[in-house]
Amino acid sequence: MTVDAIGGLTSRAARFFTLALVVAVLAGCSMFGPQKLKEEPIIPAATLYQKALDDMDRQYYATAVKSLEQLDRQHPRDPLLEKSKLMQVYANYRGGKLDEAILAADRYMALYANKPDAAYVLYLKANSYFAQIKDITRDQQLSADAIETYNLVISNFPQSEYAEDAKDKLLVAYDQLAGKEMSVGRYYLGNGQHTAAINRFRVVVETWQTSTHVEEALFRLTEAYLLLGLTNEASTAAAVLGHNYPSSTWYKQAFDLLAKQGLAPVVNDGSWMAGLRN
Repeated sequence: MTVDAIGGLTSRAARFFTLALVVAVLAGCSMFGPQKLKEEPIIPAATLYQKALDDMDRQYYATAVKSLEQLDRQHPRDPLLEKSKLMQVYANYRGGKLDEAILAADRYMALYANKPDAAYVLYLKANSYFAQIKDITRDQQLSADAIETYNLVISNFPQSEYAEDAKDKLLVAYDQLAGKEMSVGRYYLGNGQHTAAINRFRVVVETWQTSTHVEEALFRLTEAYLLLGLTNEASTAAAVLGHNYPSSTWYKQAFDLLAKQGLAPVVNDGSWMAGLRN
C-alpha cells in the first residue's frame, strides 16, 4: 500500500471519528433532554423576613441581605416589602458593604421618600459616604457626597433625631474639603504660582469658615499677597486673622512677616476680606 493510500485512510478515519462524536453528543442531548434550571422554592415573606432579622442578630449581615433580596423577588407586593428595603440598607451598612448600602438607600427612597423611615435611610446613606472619606491628599468626592446627603437630612427632616448628628459630621466633612484646598494651595505657593495659591486659600476662607484650616489660610494669603507686592491685601488678611484669632501662632507669624517690610495689620476699605471680621 502506498503512502498516499495510507494517508487517505487515516483522513477518512479521522472524519468518521469526528462525525461519530457529534452524533453521540446529539443523541445524549435527545436522551436526557434540555437541562432545566432548578426553581427557587417559594418561602413565605414573614419567614424570610424573620430569618433576616435572626441573621442580623448574629451579625450575619450578608446572609440577611440574601434573605431580604429573596423576599423582594418572591413577594413584590407583600406589606413587608418596605421593611425589607429598609433592612437592606441597614444590613449592608452594618456589614461594611457601603456602596451597596448607598444603592439600597436609593432604591428605598425611590419608593418610600415620604415614609417615616426616610430620614433614617438618608442618614445611613450619608454615613456610608462619610465612612469612606479618605485623607486630604485624595479626591474628595465622597466628602462632597456626604455633605450633600447630610444637608438633605437636615433640611428635609430638621426635627428628626438624626439632624443633630448630621450637623456634627458635616463639620468633619467640611474640614476634609478645606484640607484638600489647603494642600493644593500650598503646592501652588511652593511652585511660585502665587495667584493660583491665593484662589485656593480664598475658597477656604470664604466657603469653609467653620473648618480648622481658616487660620493658616489667612496666613498663607498674607504671605502670597506680599510675594506679589499687594501690601494692602496682605495687611488686611493679617488684620482679619488677628481679629478672629488673636492668640493664634499663625497671626504672630503674619504680624512678623508684615513687620519685616515695615507694615502692620490693618483692614483696608474695599477689600473682600473686610466683611470676614466677626
